[in-house]
Amino acid sequence: MSLALSWSSGKDAAWTLHLLRQQGVDVSVLVTTVVAEFGRVAMHGVRRRVVRHQAALVDLPLIEVSLPWPCSNEMYEFALSATLADLKDREGITGVAFGDLFLGEVRAYRERMLRPLGLTAEFPLWGIRTELLAERMLRAGVEAFIAVVDPTKLDRSLAGSRWTRALMRGFPASVDPCGENGEFHTVVADGPMFGSPMTLYAGEVVERDGFVYADFDVLTEVDR
Repeated sequence: MSLALSWSSGKDAAWTLHLLRQQGVDVSVLVTTVVAEFGRVAMHGVRRRVVRHQAALVDLPLIEVSLPWPCSNEMYEFALSATLADLKDREGITGVAFGDLFLGEVRAYRERMLRPLGLTAEFPLWGIRTELLAERMLRAGVEAFIAVVDPTKLDRSLAGSRWTRALMRGFPASVDPCGENGEFHTVVADGPMFGSPMTLYAGEVVERDGFVYADFDVLTEVDR
């Protein structure tokens, strides 16, 4: 079995990679969707250069699926399916792994999309209690920052904050510790899946299309 991993730039995708490697599963490539007009990962709004740096640190090739803006669901499915079909033919992938935790409708959608391609959908984190999952990540040294906040669910001032135990203790009871209901999305900077840490810094915080984004960038040796 050789898998592609859906790579959002966040902690759940990164932890999925860590678990699969622990289990001896071959993850051969990362796949991310990038809004071409902005050069940023879809939904998370993370810069392309940050995601490319993450891929280098986990020592895997990164395939970027280019999306238009605006992008309908039909356009998204067409672009992603074409990329995955090509990876199946060229790289021999047999499935795609996702970092989803418990949303049944999301899982069913992914399985439905992959079925015509002859690919399986794998969910290594599925069903783990999210408070336990968060604690395991933090104990293992995962460092992540909140890149996106849904201000209808979580205080907008948290955009750009480090994801910590103290931060989660301050969440409203309705907010999932891992943000699985879309309350927030993260960008990961370190963890056992990385060969070395990544230094991130937060720039401008902006509100766009109903979400609050912290504009993270990566500091490399060239920039020092």
